[in-house]
Amino acid sequence: MSEILRADHTEPLHQFAVSALTRWRLEPVSVELLKMRENAVYAVRTADGRRVVLRVHRYGYHSDEALRSETWWLDALRESGIDAPRVVLSSAGRPFEVIEHPAVEKPRQVDVFEWIEGRQLGAIEQSLAADPASIRFIYDTVGDLAARIHDQSSAWVTPPGFRRHAWDRAGLVGDRPFWGRFWELEALSAAQRRLFEHVRKALDIELQRFGVAADRFGLIHADLVPENVLVDGSSVRVIDFDDAGFGWHLFEIATSLYFIRRDPCYEVARDAMITGYRRRRPLPDTNLDLLPAFLAARGTTYLGWVHTRWKEPAAQELAPLLIELAVAGAEDYLGTSDAGRR
Repeated sequence: MSEILRADHTEPLHQFAVSALTRWRLEPVSVELLKMRENAVYAVRTADGRRVVLRVHRYGYHSDEALRSETWWLDALRESGIDAPRVVLSSAGRPFEVIEHPAVEKPRQVDVFEWIEGRQLGAIEQSLAADPASIRFIYDTVGDLAARIHDQSSAWVTPPGFRRHAWDRAGLVGDRPFWGRFWELEALSAAQRRLFEHVRKALDIELQRFGVAADRFGLIHADLVPENVLVDGSSVRVIDFDDAGFGWHLFEIATSLYFIRRDPCYEVARDAMITGYRRRRPLPDTNLDLLPAFLAARGTTYLGWVHTRWKEPAAQELAPLLIELAVAGAEDYLGTSDAGRR
């Protein structure tokens, strides 16, 4: 234990993560930070040879009810045949624990997941890590998985007490969007701010007109970005349901494609994902025509994320890229949308 703490003794969350493992009676050999954005996510090797993933949640992001609901949905997805991540119950038999520790100011929710083998398909700042033929196979599979997830959620009756956020009209372009008032981001120029105010009004019209019928709106993963797609040979699995909530199926597809729009394989990936999705679930051309709108909406959410986390290093580091991508998405949308030209 002391060797682990010495490896990063200046990082309070690292100390917290190591201490939290006692709730699972796991004796760690190594605790390695994988990602720190919304949550702090660690890869853990234990003395008995196990590998697990420990997730320390951002304070206040999810209620206990919402976090419990994520677990319920993961269980339901596996029951339907979808290979969703599996929670490791704590020693007390709970899917997560709320833990206090002197290294952090406030109590944090912590959960542990079984390790899933595979390499990330890509990352926000990188191109896709595969050749065109592999990209076609992977995104065809991701499209199929997205359709299976939507089929399951459309048929599933959520249990009493189920709570998740919504990527709906209010959550995207309302007065208080779920991830923040993107048009107020300080890093935007005056012209960019006007652009996103225009986009917000146009999307409000578009989303209201599109509606929330069951064939287009429901419980979605909402974060099928390349870093949440793990590839191991012919196996393709999705992880990280932290952003899962109620939203449009097209928002799911837009999220999956958003960060690869400048990749040389973008059109291959886009066409493969749509093919995979349509093989299992209808996606009319009249709906697909709204993909630019949902790409623009997805871009605004990332600006809201930066706006509400501006003092954090990850937000400041990603801000230039996220602004650039969001501006491009907004301009593409306004150039093709009837709502955008009003």
